Formats: sequence, C-alpha cells, structure tokens
Amino acid sequence: MDNQIKIDETQYLDKTLQAMQNSLSKTISEIKQTNKSINSVAQSWGDVRLKTDTYSGIVETAASIRQQQQMLSERENSKTRAERRFATLTKQIEKPYFARIDFNESTSQTTEPETIYIGLGSFSDEKNDFLVYDWRAPVASIYYDGGIGDVTYLTPDGTQNATVTLKRQFQIEEGVIVTLFDTEEAIGDAMLMNALSGESSTKMKSIVTTIQKEQNKIIRNTSSDLLFVQGAAGSGKTAAVLQRVAYLLYRYRGKLTSGQVVLFSPNQLFNDYIDNVLPELGEQNMVQMTFYQYASRRLPKVNVETLQERFEIDTTEPQINLAKGSLAMFNAVTAYAEHLNRSEMKIRSVMFNGEPLISKERISEIYYQYNENYKLAQRLEATRDTLMRILSSHIGTEARKDWVELAIENLSKQEYDEIVGAGKVRMGDDQENDAAARTRQAQLGDGPKEREFASEKAERQFLSKQIVTQALKPLARQIRRASFLNINAQFIDFLRQAHHYIDLSQFNITPSEWLAHVETVITSLKKRQLSLTDTTLYLYLYDLITGKNGERDIRFLFIDEIQDYTPFQLAFLKFSFPKAKFTVLGDLNQAIFTKDDAKNLQNDFASLFDSDRVESIKLTQTYRSTQQITDFTKYILRDGQDIDAFNRDGKKPILYTLPNETDMLAQLRAQLEEHDVNKDTTAIITKTRADAQALAAQLDSQNVTLIQSENQRLAQGTIIVPSYLAKGLEFDAVIIWHADDTRYGDESDRRLLYTVASRAMHTLTLIAANDASLLINDVPKNLYEVRQWIN
Repeated sequence: MDNQIKIDETQYLDKTLQAMQNSLSKTISEIKQTNKSINSVAQSWGDVRLKTDTYSGIVETAASIRQQQQMLSERENSKTRAERRFATLTKQIEKPYFARIDFNESTSQTTEPETIYIGLGSFSDEKNDFLVYDWRAPVASIYYDGGIGDVTYLTPDGTQNATVTLKRQFQIEEGVIVTLFDTEEAIGDAMLMNALSGESSTKMKSIVTTIQKEQNKIIRNTSSDLLFVQGAAGSGKTAAVLQRVAYLLYRYRGKLTSGQVVLFSPNQLFNDYIDNVLPELGEQNMVQMTFYQYASRRLPKVNVETLQERFEIDTTEPQINLAKGSLAMFNAVTAYAEHLNRSEMKIRSVMFNGEPLISKERISEIYYQYNENYKLAQRLEATRDTLMRILSSHIGTEARKDWVELAIENLSKQEYDEIVGAGKVRMGDDQENDAAARTRQAQLGDGPKEREFASEKAERQFLSKQIVTQALKPLARQIRRASFLNINAQFIDFLRQAHHYIDLSQFNITPSEWLAHVETVITSLKKRQLSLTDTTLYLYLYDLITGKNGERDIRFLFIDEIQDYTPFQLAFLKFSFPKAKFTVLGDLNQAIFTKDDAKNLQNDFASLFDSDRVESIKLTQTYRSTQQITDFTKYILRDGQDIDAFNRDGKKPILYTLPNETDMLAQLRAQLEEHDVNKDTTAIITKTRADAQALAAQLDSQNVTLIQSENQRLAQGTIIVPSYLAKGLEFDAVIIWHADDTRYGDESDRRLLYTVASRAMHTLTLIAANDASLLINDVPKNLYEVRQWIN
C-alpha cells in the first residue's frame, strides 16, 4: 500500500475524530446544563401556590402544575436525547468507520467520484457535512453487494445505478489505522478471517463489518411477507437477522419501535447470548421470548411441558405428534370451531352461594338464540351483555333474602361506614378503583359526606342493595371473562371428535390408538399438565371461541430454529400476529425435536402466505468452525455435502476411545487444562441433563459451571451443558461427552450429534467409552484422529 495513501487516510481519520471529540464535548456540556435546568424546575415547584377555595383557584393551580410538568418533561427529553448522543459518540470514537467506497452515480454530471466512509452510525460535522454514513443507509449497500465496477442499489426512490472505483477496508484501534487494504470483493477475506479467528465469548457480536452479499439480502429485504432463511450451522443466519432488526428500525424510524418487533428464540440461554447485539448497534432490544414462555404465560394455572421434558421425557408416539402438529389438525380445529357456532358449546352454570344463579341450560339457550350470521366472538359478546342484565335483575331478588338481613345485622361500624361512604357501587367497579377515587376526593378536600336516610326502611334498602351488589361482583367478573364457557371440556370434546375433522389414517393412526391417547391427555389435564403441542391446540381453540384478534400492533416477527416448530405452531403464530411480516430461520439438519417431521415444514408454512410475497434464501457457507471441523461435522449427516467450509485452517477433531469412565474422566481433565492454558471458552456437551449433573459432580474440584436450566446465564470459562440447551450457541472448544452408542446409538440421534459437534469454533474433541458412535462411521477416516490413550 502506497505510503501517501496511509498519510491521506490518517489525515481524514484525525479530522473525523477531532469533529467527534468536539461534538462529544458539546454534548457533555449540554447534559450538565440540562441537569441544572431540571434541578431549577424541580426547586420551583415550591413556588406553586395551591388555591382550592374557589373553582377559579383550582383551575389556576391546575394550569400552574401543568406548566411545570411540561417544562420538566421538555428538559427530561432533552437530557435523554443528549445522553443517547453521548453513548453513540463514545462508541463511534472507538471505531469511527470500517470502510470507504468511491463511486460515480449514473445521474452524476461530473467525472469526479463521490467518496463515503461507512461506520456503525452516521456522523456529520458542524457544517452538516457527512463524515461517516450509517451502514444501513441505502448507499452503503454498495459496499456489501458487489465489487469494483457497475452496481445497483435500492433507494426509497427506486433502483439506482452506480460505478464503483474503489473499495477500501480499515481496522482502526484507539484512533490509529492498524491496517487498510483495497479489495475487489464485497468483503475481503483478510477482514473476514480476522473476525473469525478471534475468541468466542458469552455474548454474540455485531457482524456489520463483515456482512456477506447473501446476508445483506436478508438484512435489507422489505418486500416479503415471509422471508425463509435456511442456513447451515455457523452460516451467520442469526447474526444476519439481528442486523436485519437494526436495519428495519433504521429504515422505518418514527414508524416502528423495538416494541413492535418480536423474536422467538430457542431458549432463554440464547436470549442472554444475543442481547448485546442491538445495543451495540445503537438500538433498543426487541421483545425476546421462547415459544414455551409465550404459551405458558397464557395458561398460568397449567404446567406446560418444558424444553427438558420435551426432549427427555415425552413418550407420545411419533405419528400422534405428527398429526397434532400438522396443518390438517390446524384446519380441523378451525372447522370444529365453526361447528360450535351452531351447537355443542360446553357451558357451565353461574354459581352463587353454592347454587346455580343462571343455569347452564339458560346460558346455552341465550348463546344460541342469535342467528348463524353471528360469529363466535359476536355471539359471546351478546351473551355477556344479556347475562350482565340478568345479573343486575337479581339484585332486587337477592336483597330480600335472609342472608342479606343477617349480613346487615352483623355489620361492624367500619364496614357500615365504608358502605355508606362509598356511595353508589356499580356492578363493574373494582375495589381498587373505588379506593383510588376516594383518595382523589380526599386530596381535593371533597371526601365522602355522611349519608342521611329518610327512614330506617330506606337505610336497610340501601344497605341491602350495596351488600348484594358487592357479593355479585365476582360473578360479574366471571361473566366478563367468559368463565361460563367450559374450555377444558371443549378441548377434550374436540379431541374425541377429531376423527370427524381430520383423516387420522393418513398418519397411520387407528381410532382406538387415538382414543387411548386422548385418555392420557385427560389424565394430564386433570393434573394441570399439558404438552407444548396440546397447549398450542388448546390456545388456538380458545382464541377462536372467544374471538381473540391476536397481537395486532406487532409489525415484524422473527422465529429462530424454526425446524423445532410444528406447522400447527407456525400457523398459530401467524393467526396470533396477523399484521406482522415473518422472518424465519433455521437449519433442517438440526431438527432435534421434530426430526424427520421437519422435511415439509418450509412448504407447509409458505402455503399460508401469498406466493408472490414469499422469498427463500439458502446459506451454505459456514463461518463458525475451522475447515477441519466443518468437514467432519457435515459427514455426520447423510446429505451434508452442500455445506461449504470457509477456508480457515485448524486442527482435526480428535476422538478418544477409552476403556472405562475413569480413563475418560482423566482424559477430560487433561483436555480442560489445555483449554485453560489457551484461555478458551469450553463447553462439555452431554446428551441429557442427568448426564450433565453426574459429570458436574465428578468434576466438582474443577472450575466448571453446570448449565441445567435455560433460565441460567452463560458463564465465562468452562461449562457443562445438555445437548438441547446448546442450540444456537458457539464456543472456542467443544468436548462431546460419551460420543458412543450409549448416548448416540440410534439413527434418530444423527441430527443431534451434528448439532452439538457444530458448536465448536476452533477445537472439537469427542470422548467415547470403548467404541465411537456408529453415526461417525460415515465420516472419512482422514478427517479426524483416533486416540486410545491418555495425554
């Protein structure tokens, strides 16, 4: 590289840093000044005189308070904006930019190329000249999508043509250009190699400096209602999708907030792993949850099957799970709900004092008195209104009963004062709201006055009505919540009638097998337990019956590890987020829960969208692991040859076949010492949680952290983690414990073994008892080393 180029680029860097430092200094002064202003406004609250003797005084006081509140709010907003600018500038000063492109636009009348520098965020100087452009700006797409020569890029005004004459990449550390180089490629291998050769950590990092062309298509797609990303392990699909979230928040600034973006992730550990990426890019995190969390929070009184139970304990026959998770079952529930519009809704009586106040027969009669033009939601709402009127009509009847007379006689003075002072209580009022109203009245000096009655009879009539109204309040809440609908009974009724709505023979299920399974579901439901598959079915039926419209404010929904979802669950999410555009990503080779059932997942889900609004992108290049590890792991699969390794050299995986667990433990300890010296983040991956617990007990003297729940946080150093919790994560070194037939001895474990092995970035070790898993037999012998002794 010409020395003059280095001098020129250093001058531009110095100019940019100086402008950023000036802006930072002004921002610090602004924050200090705003803090003083906020303190001044806060102190001036003491000058507001409270005038409550007259109406005009109250109005004047309210206006003064409102003015003070507005002043304080304006200054708080100014402070927030300044603090946000301070945080952004602090990051930008560390690494102002990472690339430069020179180009001529087709509409340009000059031959002088335009130069722009690209960084994590835009920055302009006092003259409003842009010194750095945000990587998400339309013009920055030139950097990611092509090399030198003619290119096109999308702008809000349409496609723009340009000719690129220079692409330059930088590594800047502490205000100094460490390296710079020109490239004809989208992203030079040198920069990518540098990024991939680093150590892993407990937090995923941003990839904006190394976004590849295919990843850029994912990030900047705004036209698809469904964007389906199929990518090999380590292909950067999750990282690309997180940059996509940042891009969308930038692209629709002012129209989209992070609260309108939801990510469904495989487990809570993964949420913890990725939660720094968006803040690193200057954006707030989107809503993150697992499908288990989403489903279980809606059924707080039911114990929904956990990830560990789903992986290790669920004994449901595969063909039954396949049927329950199918689109055919989703359509069957829809058809069954439509049938309920005509008959067979399961109703329970509204009970009061141990007896039916409104019988289930009467409620059913009301429910079906409306014509078939009524939808289920309208029918339910009309029934609610009628039941509330009936409930109100019972006030007078109940007020004349003996239990009310007895209640009046037993009133304490405090209870009497509360009833008389509370005034008229409406059926829909909440006690909290009543208390809040009385507090506000007291603050205004207009508390409840002592009520006077014309006669003792009038007093008792008033007390009777208030007591009955209060007693009927729980029933009013039940009616508003539609508790008179027996959803549990309706769910079981559907399961028993499912064969009328779905052809179970297509799933090789006989009627007797299905009905026997239904009995196991009934037993579980009585114990307040449901599988995740049944929970989804239950919730969809409930939403149809009660007319739920879903989360209509959500605009973008992301689903990671889609291969572990059933078509039913995906259709349910589309129903539950009707206004959202979907981005789904996964690797069908890692379907450790749904296994072979995931083969048709892409087509099943795509069928729910307009075909013109569906786009699929396949990522075959994998970047996480060295070429030696990638070559080894892809042969574990039967059809893994379409996985391409990035040319990053490393050691071959090592397989230890040892005669007993004592020797296995000795080798494991030796291996951990080696990784400790190298300061590697290391994961010992066991198949089950029980294996992880047992191994942790045996290694109690070692500095290892046992991860046995998805609610734990990742720890630095060495961890022991069950296989199903390792999905989506990556480590410098991975040790597969019991890589033999005792744990991975079945063909159904092939995807699982591939999944855990592909977590390794630099070093992969397999420790087996006696012989390795038969699943490794397909791997060419020259791709790994076999050792039968202890280091």
